[in-house]
Amino acid sequence: KEKGKFTLLRDTRTDGSFLVHHFLSFYLRAGCKVCFVALLQSFSHYSIVAQKLGVSLAAAKERGQLVFLEGLKSCLDLLFGEEEQPGQPSPLQFLSGGSCDLRALFDFVRESLSAPAGDSCKGPVLLVDDLSVLLSLGAAPVAVLDFIHYCRVCVCCQLKGNVVVLVHSNEDSEDEENELVVNSLCHHSDLILWAEGLATGFCKDVHGQIKIIKRLSLRQAEQDLVQIYQYKIQDRNVTFFARGLSAAVL
Repeated sequence: KEKGKFTLLRDTRTDGSFLVHHFLSFYLRAGCKVCFVALLQSFSHYSIVAQKLGVSLAAAKERGQLVFLEGLKSCLDLLFGEEEQPGQPSPLQFLSGGSCDLRALFDFVRESLSAPAGDSCKGPVLLVDDLSVLLSLGAAPVAVLDFIHYCRVCVCCQLKGNVVVLVHSNEDSEDEENELVVNSLCHHSDLILWAEGLATGFCKDVHGQIKIIKRLSLRQAEQDLVQIYQYKIQDRNVTFFARGLSAAVL
């Protein structure tokens, strides 16, 4: 409901993709125009999960509500010299070595979410899954942070929309570039949803814990509000509960 917010989805020792699927289906049901930069999985994967959540991605694409960038396909097209749309540069143009910045990707986002006259969709939303892949593909941390900065200015400030980004993190990792990006994004986010695997290992009744951090300190002289819950992922939904109140304990 709030506009102009930057939400960071962070996962450590677990897979936080269930949060991406939630936000994708949530915003599409709300009637928002969504630009989904999907760098991790194929369209069919997201479509199958969305169907379980009661949303048709194919129908959303047809009516112009969803703009989907299939990163895996774009990478292959660039590597084999094929153009997705003749005459237009690929959003992942930096892979070809012509430029080290992500301007083409930002231009794709901006053009996708700039509503034409008569567009009935509500506030625009940029969803990225996941940002860490850009680093793996060779983008520099500064380029990735610049991309997110310009997306926040365009989507959150100018278009009064929302940005939701997933990043992987591992506090014990030696990947300094990824941790630099993660820590910087944490400082600039309005809301952090941090999914963590259990320190004690696998449990069939508790799949992990989620830390919800509302960044009150970003705009006010207050401490951040932190809430911690545990969760269990089921076929069509996710159950959240206070720590120590899972079915295994009760």
